[in-house]
Amino acid sequence: MQIEKLKELAIEQSAPCVSISLNTHRTHPDNAQDSIVLKNLLKEAHDRVTHEFGKRDVTQLLEKIENIEQEIDVNYNLDSLHIFLSNKTKEIIKSPWRVNKNTVQIADHFAIKPLIKILNRTENYHILLLSQSGVNLFHAQNDVISEEIKNEDFPFDQNPHYSTHSGELSDAKQVDNLVREFLNTVDKAVVKVFHKTGLKCVVICTEDNHSRLMQVADLPSVYLEYVKINYNDVANHTLALSAWKVVEALQQKNRTEAIHEMQEAVGKGNVLTDLSEIYRAAKEGRGDLLIVHNNYSQAVKMKDENTFELIEDATQEGAIDDVTNEIAWEVISKKGRAIFTDQEEIKSLGNIVLKVRY
Repeated sequence: MQIEKLKELAIEQSAPCVSISLNTHRTHPDNAQDSIVLKNLLKEAHDRVTHEFGKRDVTQLLEKIENIEQEIDVNYNLDSLHIFLSNKTKEIIKSPWRVNKNTVQIADHFAIKPLIKILNRTENYHILLLSQSGVNLFHAQNDVISEEIKNEDFPFDQNPHYSTHSGELSDAKQVDNLVREFLNTVDKAVVKVFHKTGLKCVVICTEDNHSRLMQVADLPSVYLEYVKINYNDVANHTLALSAWKVVEALQQKNRTEAIHEMQEAVGKGNVLTDLSEIYRAAKEGRGDLLIVHNNYSQAVKMKDENTFELIEDATQEGAIDDVTNEIAWEVISKKGRAIFTDQEEIKSLGNIVLKVRY
């Protein structure tokens, strides 16, 4: 999920914008039910648009709702599907993360909460494989390797510093020094790529080689963590799955640290928990860190530009199905952070909390 696409959808104002989100399945026979669920949600969207807006000004939108199903092959679904439709826009986005519930949201802007979650949890990084046959560097996104990095340094062949002189090979200290020298060369090549891309590495190697690498590394922070190598299986998909477990754990740690940051800010009087206050502060650009529980949503009806009333019926005219979408975008667009999480620690503060800058 690119920030440019998120911004494009977030800033669109059209009457109406239709946002449809549903959980999907990757494999047969489970994905057979996806078509039925999608068909029902599209009918709901069609009926609501027709009822709330009539047909005169939404002809193109209704046509898109009627035809969009033909563009979706359920055999290639991930774990959720998100459709954004207006008179001028048609966007289909697949996600590896499930949604809390299947929804149709209709407003004068799109419901972008699922896209923020995709943005937060989509990780691009490198995988450094230190094996007996050489050294390879891969670009990965989440649990998939997208390409092998090939440049003036990568891939490395077998350690060229490894001495074949029998006397030197019997000297464990000399062998260790030669390996360190080689790993120092590898490290400099990794750092060179890091400075170009900004992407950090998960290292797959032996425990000894990881220890040596960390000792000779010019910039140890480039390396996220290491995974112990299994020489019997160094296929790309295995490497990616192993590395992704590490990255997922680090993401979880970062979310936990964000919650602790929020809890510490409470004592300093920098945290808002009232929804109306959060909304206004976000609009004013005061939002530094927003944390929302995944299960939380709130429909509202605007009274004026900055105030609203809470409602239960999101289908009534002029309703915003979930105001947390607006709040999250206001925070992100003004250089703040927005996190949606299932972690229960946040419940001690409330379903939605905002740490403010001032």
